[in-house]
Amino acid sequence: MYSTPQKLSAEFIGTFALVFFGAGAICMDHFLHGAGNPGLLGIALAAGLSYALMVSTLGHVSGGHFNPAVTTGLWVIKRFNTGDTILYWLAQLAGAAAAAFLLKSLVPEDAWRAVALGTPDLARDLPKWNAILIETITTFFLVLAAFAATVDEKAAGGKIAGLGVGLAATVGTLVAWPLTGAALNPARFFGPALAAGHWANQGVYWLGPLAGGFAAGLVYDSLFLKKT
Repeated sequence: MYSTPQKLSAEFIGTFALVFFGAGAICMDHFLHGAGNPGLLGIALAAGLSYALMVSTLGHVSGGHFNPAVTTGLWVIKRFNTGDTILYWLAQLAGAAAAAFLLKSLVPEDAWRAVALGTPDLARDLPKWNAILIETITTFFLVLAAFAATVDEKAAGGKIAGLGVGLAATVGTLVAWPLTGAALNPARFFGPALAAGHWANQGVYWLGPLAGGFAAGLVYDSLFLKKT
């Protein structure tokens, strides 16, 4: 068994990595200005591979949430108490903020400022409710994958279980990034938004992912975890 400080440290480090690599890829996409730039696929892979890496590396320590939506999914099915949920949220948000401020200090200003340090935002004329639904659906499948990887003892995968979470983040980003910036994670929005001072449409990135995590927790628990 790992101690609470160890678990919180793992959540901090894991969320730090998601933001540093995910937002960093967006900054580098702009920095290269089309000269071999990562593009949508590269941005999606950065998001997905960082998830896979951290769940595979630290999932056994903390459960590999790295996302308040995952923690909320566990809280709603009473596998996480309210106190631990709050502590995990704080560690995740702190990790996201630390990554964003470090990225801001390392990346040339013209590269990060043009994309608000990779802060997710809405495509022009996209209605907010459409954006919320996109974030809800993509996060729903991300959290389903996280439950299979780290919660369901009957699921196969072992050390490579994080691959499923990474793939879910990748395909979610491929669909959502052109429209919503593909947060799929309130911490992924919070860190860059805090460092860049870009808070536009923040309700989308809290309501959508948390609703997706809430729904995924209920669905996985009622259909697959409970004995029939």
